[in-house]
Amino acid sequence: MGTIPSDTIEQIAAANDIVEVIGSYFPVKRAGANFKALCPFHQEKTPSFHVSPQRQTFHCFGCGAGGSVFRFVMDYEHIDFPSAVRKLAARVGIPVIEERGPHGEDRQHEARRVLLRLHAEAAVWFHDNLLKKELAEPARNYLKKRGISAEIAKRWQLGFAPDEWDAFGSWARGRGHDARELIASGLVKTKDDADRAPDQTSKLKPQTSYDRFRGRIMFPICNDVGEVIAFSGRLLENEAESAKYINSPETPLFRKGNVLFGLHKTKRGLIEANCAIVCEGQLDLITLYEAGITNVVAPQGTAFTENQARLLKRFVDEVVLCFDADAAGNKAAERSLDALLQNDLIVRVAEMPAGEDPDSLVRREGKEKFEKRVAAARDFFDYWIEHEVAIVDLSSLGAKMQLARKLAGTVSRVHDPMMRGEIVSKVSARLGVATSDFENLVPRSVPRPTAELPRDMDSIAPSQTIKQLSVLALRDSEVRDFLLAQEWREVLAQTPGAELLGRILSADIHVEDSATVSSFLASLEPHEEAVVSGWIASKRIAYTDRNLAHEWWYSLAAESVRRQLEALKSKMRLPQLSQGDVVNLQKQILDLREQLHELSKLLSPAPVRDI
Repeated sequence: MGTIPSDTIEQIAAANDIVEVIGSYFPVKRAGANFKALCPFHQEKTPSFHVSPQRQTFHCFGCGAGGSVFRFVMDYEHIDFPSAVRKLAARVGIPVIEERGPHGEDRQHEARRVLLRLHAEAAVWFHDNLLKKELAEPARNYLKKRGISAEIAKRWQLGFAPDEWDAFGSWARGRGHDARELIASGLVKTKDDADRAPDQTSKLKPQTSYDRFRGRIMFPICNDVGEVIAFSGRLLENEAESAKYINSPETPLFRKGNVLFGLHKTKRGLIEANCAIVCEGQLDLITLYEAGITNVVAPQGTAFTENQARLLKRFVDEVVLCFDADAAGNKAAERSLDALLQNDLIVRVAEMPAGEDPDSLVRREGKEKFEKRVAAARDFFDYWIEHEVAIVDLSSLGAKMQLARKLAGTVSRVHDPMMRGEIVSKVSARLGVATSDFENLVPRSVPRPTAELPRDMDSIAPSQTIKQLSVLALRDSEVRDFLLAQEWREVLAQTPGAELLGRILSADIHVEDSATVSSFLASLEPHEEAVVSGWIASKRIAYTDRNLAHEWWYSLAAESVRRQLEALKSKMRLPQLSQGDVVNLQKQILDLREQLHELSKLLSPAPVRDI
């Protein structure tokens, strides 16, 4: 894919007032020149989250989160930087035209753009069918019986695919989409004898294409930023020869094992609850969400994949499985376990009554009873041990040993040593075997590769002088111009903890234009952005401190010269120096001493205030 030009990023930052953006997510109250709120990134009772309209930054003095408007959207929405830029651009109607990348990447990006447009248009067409067309009357009646009102259908952009072979394909071709695009999207299929129902063979002309979804209620599947990337279609009535649900095939947009249905709407609820209620179907999720239970997701299929579990771990630490109370549901819960444990998620199971699912339970019992059921959900291993033991004759030594080995294999997937110890105790007690004997059956798990930790911005923390100068270089144009006129690269290269100040001076920042500051902050690593936003938000540095900037800079320069002098003196003590080497070193030392003398004349004692 291409890159978003820096001037576009600055234009988007300038058009999105940070107070208005944050205020669209939760209330912020004026506090003097700034605004305050309870921090959304950690639990607190007293507001420590500050938003500066003047500097267009936010900072929490409780947890340290902070940065530009882009960082806020990234952290609050759990999306990457390009997605945050596009979201903010869409908010103010600024088109994002990416610079062309390498030819292959550019072609791939264009293909993705075409598919996204086709899916967006298809979602509108299906939706209009459901709301307006007479042929969708049975679908509207079905949804009404399932508690889905017209308003809910609009919020989720539910649709209907006519029970015709080429209704969508004909409409899409009329919109200018060619056959190659339609087939690449998966919304249209080419003739394939294996895919056709026997009684429909005569209706197809040779080498024709036809709609994948026919006579089905359509659920748009979105990525986590809300773009439609696929569809799931449900039959109105169960038919023995047809699958109740069919999904789009895998395409350049859609990988079933990477997507969680509803995540674009529910991720805030997941973060706030730190717990995900996992159900099987789209209607289950929609019913729960509309009832006010917003921390819910549904995998594309019943069992979790490794990628889906990894995605979910970005938002929560705990999962409650609410699969149907049948053999398929139990199997799905067990198959989900491995992926969830691999990502250190705590797993519980809320058992559904026979013949019930989350959708029917919420409509019959209401939100509060369902929430109580979730709160009372059993630890997965308690549920699982009882389920396995119930179908085995423990009086048979052979059956007991076979079950013990099976349970030991699942226990081996648990990485946390404390959790594993508790589970081993539970299993061995339930089987009536010694803990040590059961532990011997547990295979040694292969250690997972440790993710590389983010590199600290410097091994040495910035000094107070560096912090002061960094803030002034972002706030005060006179100080910035003064610093840029110095030999700052040479000085900072000799100054521990000065990496961020160097990057601030290297950046194309116009202090009077907060958009360029926001663009620079967005270019930093998250921990760096939080540090700098904290410096900017500090009240302990005033604009009058520009008068001390020269003193602070000259003190840094003097320290840099002293370090160079010490290094040269150490070199002078090396054995076997040639006469030429000695003369050259002596000359360098004299030059540095002269520089230090000149700097000392510019310096006067000046306190450096803590920020």
